[in-house]
Amino acid sequence: MCAVIDTNVLMDWLVFRNPGCAPLVEALEAGRFRWIATQAMRDELAHVLGRGVASTYSPDRAVIDEAWTRWAHFVEPPLPTLVPRLRCTDRDDQKYIDLALHGARWLITRDRAVLKLGKRAAALGVVFTTPERWTPPEA
Repeated sequence: MCAVIDTNVLMDWLVFRNPGCAPLVEALEAGRFRWIATQAMRDELAHVLGRGVASTYSPDRAVIDEAWTRWAHFVEPPLPTLVPRLRCTDRDDQKYIDLALHGARWLITRDRAVLKLGKRAAALGVVFTTPERWTPPEA
């Protein structure tokens, strides 16, 4: 089973060390699901970090890069014609939605615009949820 993890959740995990991400990280490290991502998602996180958004937290770029190298399974973005479309009001989030609908069981996010699409995504077999509400797969 695969999950797409958005930038806000990655920041919570890798920069802010939010304890609400612990079950997600533990399940990932135990191999209970696969984190799938595209290069555009990696680039977005680098852009956010480059803006200095988390500068007071002194993000450790080596730790962040190591997490991506170790855990992220890079895939090509799906062609729009192959994905059922759920339109997000925030264009920057569309890549997460499209990838989740193309090959994931979950989209882990905190973004309200994405979470609003949850019922429609569930009808397509994908759960849009926060890290705290996410239920890890059985071992």
